Amino acid sequence: MAERIKDAEDRLLESMFESAPVADDGFSVNVVRRLNRRLWLRRLTLPVGGAIGASVAVKPLTGLVKSLSGLVTLIPQDLLSTTTSLIPQAQTIVLGAMLLAAILLGMRALEE
Repeated sequence: MAERIKDAEDRLLESMFESAPVADDGFSVNVVRRLNRRLWLRRLTLPVGGAIGASVAVKPLTGLVKSLSGLVTLIPQDLLSTTTSLIPQAQTIVLGAMLLAAILLGMRALEE
C-alpha cells in the first residue's frame, strides 16, 4: 500500500537516483586510493613499531635476565624449600576459580 502512495518528495528522490552519475574525471577513484593508502599505513604502523622496539630491547632484556639469574643464586636454599610447601596445589586453585565463578553467576542471577 505504501509503495503506491508517492508524494512529490518521493518522486524527486526517485528522479535523483535514476539520473546519470556526475562525471568527476577520476576524482572519486583517487580519493578511494588515498584512503586505502592511509588505511594500510595505519595498519602497518603498530606492528613495525613493535618490531623495531623489540629489536632495540633485546640487549637490555638479556642483561636483565642475566642479573636476575645471578640474584636467584643468593637466595638461601632452606627458604626455597619452605615456600614451595606454601604454594597451593593446582586442584585448589581450579576449585577456587570455579567457586568464584559460581558465586558471581549466582549474584548476577539474583540481581535479575
